[in-house]
Formats: sequence, structure tokens, C-alpha cells
Amino acid sequence: MKLYYTPGACSLAPHIVAREAGLNIDLVKVDLSKHLTETGENFRAINPKGYVPAVTLKDGSLLTEAAAIIQYVADQKPDAGLAPANGTTERYRLIEWLTFISSEIHKGFGPLWNPATPDSVKTSTKERLATRFAYLDETLAKQPFLMGETFTIADAYLFTVVNWTNFHAIDISSFKNLSAFMGRVASRPKVQEALVAEGLKQAA
Repeated sequence: MKLYYTPGACSLAPHIVAREAGLNIDLVKVDLSKHLTETGENFRAINPKGYVPAVTLKDGSLLTEAAAIIQYVADQKPDAGLAPANGTTERYRLIEWLTFISSEIHKGFGPLWNPATPDSVKTSTKERLATRFAYLDETLAKQPFLMGETFTIADAYLFTVVNWTNFHAIDISSFKNLSAFMGRVASRPKVQEALVAEGLKQAA
């Protein structure tokens, strides 16, 4: 499986999941500002959407969108326990979390990435994110991970996007349970491997 990624982008989520599942992946770094892969390929010719993540499957086809990719990756190694079985109520609970993360957290950061966004809009964006963080904080007061006691793909996705607070000077220390969650996930060996592989931290 080939994963097209940009360091620290939402492609970090499937990268983490693949490592947690014990799957072999070929990483291809993408410069999104130039739309070129590290080998000089036109990324838009590979993925017309123009953004990461994207993975090539066994049949040579391309799969995009983080929430879809991490489910696909988890289903390749069901014994890893990263996602409940398809058709179960728990699987739909997982999809519920993935949808929330995608629409309310991932996309919620959108205006902050645009240098042209007015300060007033950035302020209101951060305020909306804070209400979502508060909800997550309440959930994580009761359990270590989003689905309960077990780390799942939803946690990899949440960790990836909440980590963007570091790029936008958003202090989440007041959300003590969410902050503890971030530390808990960051300390996982496979997460550390992914962060090192993407150049986001130095090897110990």
C-alpha cells in the first residue's frame, strides 16, 4: 500500500493506523504548495482532488479521504482491534466519531490555515473549536479513548487534528482530559514511529 502524505497533515492519521495495524506501507511525501511528490510526479495527476491523504490499493485504484482510508486500513487487519466489526452497533458509533472529527474538528480548523482570513473570523473559529474541545473533554473524563478502553482509528484521527493547535497557538491546557489524551496517544510506540518518520520529532 502506498500512502501519499504531507508531514503533520491529516494523512498522519492513516500513517499511524497502518503502523498500529502492523501493515507495510510505502510513504510518498507530497509538497502541496507545488503539487509535486518527492519524486517529481504531478500529484494532481495522481489525485485530482489535489490534497492528501491518498492511498493506492492492491488493485491499483486510489482511495482518498482520511475517514474512509483509516477504516479501510483497519479492516485489512481486523485482529489488531482498531475498528469494530462492520454491521455492529459499535461500528456505527465509530463512524459517528469519525464524522464528528471530520466535520467539526478537521474542517473546523479550515479558516485558520488561510493567511487572508480576517482576525475576527479566526477568533470566532477558535471559539467554535473550544466548544468542540469542551465536548471531547467531557467524554474523555469518563474513559481513556473515544470508544472506551481501547485505542481505535478515531483516536488516531482526533490526535492528528487536535495536534494542529500547536500550529495555531491554541492553548488546550484548560481541557485537562483532552490534553491527557493527547499525551497518552503521543506516547504510543507506533505513534512515535510515525512522528519520527514524518520528521515531526527526532528519534529518541
